[in-house]
Amino acid sequence: MYVRRLELVDFRSYERVGVDLEPGPNILIGANGVGKTNLVEALGYVATLDSHRVATDAPLVRMGATAAVIRCAVVHEGRELLVELEIVPGKANRARLGRSPARRARDVLGALRLVLFAPEDLELVRGDPAERRRYLDDLLVLRQPRYAGVRADYDRVVKQRNALLRTAYLARKTGGTRGGDLSTLAVWDTHLARHGAELLAGRLELVAALTPHVAKAYDAVAAGRGAAAIAYRPSVELTEPTTDRETLAKVLAAALEEQRSAEIERGTTLVGPHRDDLTLNLGPLPAKGYASHGESWSYALALRLAGYDLLRNDGIEPVLVLDDVFAELDAGRRDRLADLVGGASQLLVTCAVADDVPDALRGARYEVSEGTVRRAG
Repeated sequence: MYVRRLELVDFRSYERVGVDLEPGPNILIGANGVGKTNLVEALGYVATLDSHRVATDAPLVRMGATAAVIRCAVVHEGRELLVELEIVPGKANRARLGRSPARRARDVLGALRLVLFAPEDLELVRGDPAERRRYLDDLLVLRQPRYAGVRADYDRVVKQRNALLRTAYLARKTGGTRGGDLSTLAVWDTHLARHGAELLAGRLELVAALTPHVAKAYDAVAAGRGAAAIAYRPSVELTEPTTDRETLAKVLAAALEEQRSAEIERGTTLVGPHRDDLTLNLGPLPAKGYASHGESWSYALALRLAGYDLLRNDGIEPVLVLDDVFAELDAGRRDRLADLVGGASQLLVTCAVADDVPDALRGARYEVSEGTVRRAG
């Protein structure tokens, strides 16, 4: 799989730009702040319907414009598919596949499989559990796009359930009775257990498949300096490992019943995949709080490379993006990383200094300046 052409209209700093890309390495060179990351962010948005840099869509639209358009031609197994997304802050995004309107924007998921590593990924190691949950869910959707619906359904149930609990909490706190009715809570418990079991099972299966790839990738990047291991930590206690959906739904339902008083007291949902975490260990110690900057960087990179390898093992050849990576690595790590990614069907690398990129990754080169992208070699 590779992206043959990318076009942006009113996306970030670009009023209008188009660039033809090549299979193999593509090196985007330019000073900091000229828009290199904006280009790969647009591709990441097509792959995940999310930005790795901001939580809302508004910053993606150029100042003064009302909407942004991302258009890319994706080639897979000799066939080309045009994917178009219109981003309208505050409204539902519109999408087209092969020039035909899609019923929902998430119908484009799976058209472009892409793994992106960026400096923000340090938060996978150092940040809150939400960052690691997002990492798992994005990879889960890349492997099986149907999980986008599962994820959306679960998020909707948690939101509705939290609203009900919060209303009852506030009513009780103010001494009133209106809004304190929890008669429908049992219905939302059933929905949460069902959708939560599906999401939890998917994550557990993913982590089991991902674990050896993380260990291998970290060993390769860090040249054997430490052993990386990951494990999934659910908010419910599982007496034995299982991914059986029915069993997990029963466990979640029982945990919700057990936590009912505490949830009513606090006005929020305390049980479910939205409370889970992915633990990252380096040797016998947790990476968070103990890993050095270099180790944290290598671990975050290993997580992305592990996802890339897992997709390839699944028979999916994703596009690989390395955003401003090589400047942070010493010469040895640069060369090892180049060996790992050199065989990618398409590799996009952004850098401020061309000499930071190993010679092994020579390929199509582009000069990026304010609002323009020019093929340089």
